Amino acid sequence: MIFPATTALFAGLLGLLFIGLSAWVMGGRVRGNVLLGDGGKDTLQRRIRSHGNFSEYVPMALGLVALLEAGGTRHWIVVPLLTILLVARLLHPVGMLAPENSPRQFTCRGGGIIATLLVTLVAAILLIIHAI
Repeated sequence: MIFPATTALFAGLLGLLFIGLSAWVMGGRVRGNVLLGDGGKDTLQRRIRSHGNFSEYVPMALGLVALLEAGGTRHWIVVPLLTILLVARLLHPVGMLAPENSPRQFTCRGGGIIATLLVTLVAAILLIIHAI
């Protein structure tokens, strides 16, 4: 088994993004004087869900790609998957704060989650193929 160095690098970058999203939520809480929940504030709820969505989807996608890389999958497959994941996770919170039904919401939020799911799907299928 190979150490998944490329995935480790991207995991570090995504970890920094997670910290940034955490700080973004904390800033919204401090600004809105909200200690628990979202205080009925739509913007804070969107920040919280951006952070939650990240923590719900990124670990699985990263784990699948790490297994691919550790199993010897070619670099030219691993790097694009991780790059798409990183860009998708940067776009998603931008779309979460976009006006309802706007092009930015569709492109950033929708595109971010669809790209995240596609990375997860492709990695899962490649792992199954690799295991057969």
